[in-house]
Amino acid sequence: MNLWQEYLRPTNLSQAIRAFAEASGPILPIAGGTDLLLDLEQGRHSPVHTLLDVTFIAEMTALEVRGDELFVGAAVPVNRIVLDLLAGAHVQALTEACNLIGGPQVRNVATLGGNVAHALPAADGTIALLALNAQAEVADVSGTRRVPFDELFLGPGKSVLKHGEELLVGFYLPLLKSSQASCFKRIMRPQGVALPIINVAIWLEREKDTIKDIRIAVGPGAATPWRARDSEQVLVGKSIHDETFEAALEILLAHVGFRSSLRRASADYRKHLVRTLFKDTLEAAWNRAE
Repeated sequence: MNLWQEYLRPTNLSQAIRAFAEASGPILPIAGGTDLLLDLEQGRHSPVHTLLDVTFIAEMTALEVRGDELFVGAAVPVNRIVLDLLAGAHVQALTEACNLIGGPQVRNVATLGGNVAHALPAADGTIALLALNAQAEVADVSGTRRVPFDELFLGPGKSVLKHGEELLVGFYLPLLKSSQASCFKRIMRPQGVALPIINVAIWLEREKDTIKDIRIAVGPGAATPWRARDSEQVLVGKSIHDETFEAALEILLAHVGFRSSLRRASADYRKHLVRTLFKDTLEAAWNRAE
């Protein structure tokens, strides 16, 4: 039995959006396909008539500086991000996250857009992008628009993107300035399984010996990708020392919504792990910004 009936390769966004409108049955975009093809083959995804290969659309495979931002196309393989010098210089948390997605073979084809489109609350690329204050570019029949990254998600596996109408094009991230840095760390099951138990991404800006600004993302901290905004407020204007860290940690633990998972970890175990992971990630970002 065929997993699909038609396979299209548009070369620009207009062709892709037109293909959505003209499709004679369910249509899905595909780039790496590392999850989608398995889901179709194993019956975990509803039948699809048309696959829309977006890897020939230049806008979606671009990785470049645009003004004071770095643009990363949704169809860029995550290993390309890992190896890219611009990404390494400006969005180090993202390169670290991408370097932990799957194994080497998967990273050569899996894309950042696919990681985000799954709308999972602990997806590595998603957590890094949230801390880095990304904006998503979305295309439809009316053109393209930017969407604040945290507004993309409705719940586990659910996003605001309209299936068969809208296409995730890429992501805009602010370029790094002096005294700014980021870091991503995670704790996972054995490498062969590559399932994250918990991950943390932090972006911060230093002003001498104090934190001028900070963003903290923790996965899975809620039903959607989660920022520890109350902990951020505690840390702004403060120096890094044990008392400040403990205050921020206690607020994080009071607000985070860890859940138990048979395949990954219990909520209590995640609360235990986040103490060390949060501190390690915070100290790494702080030292990098020096």
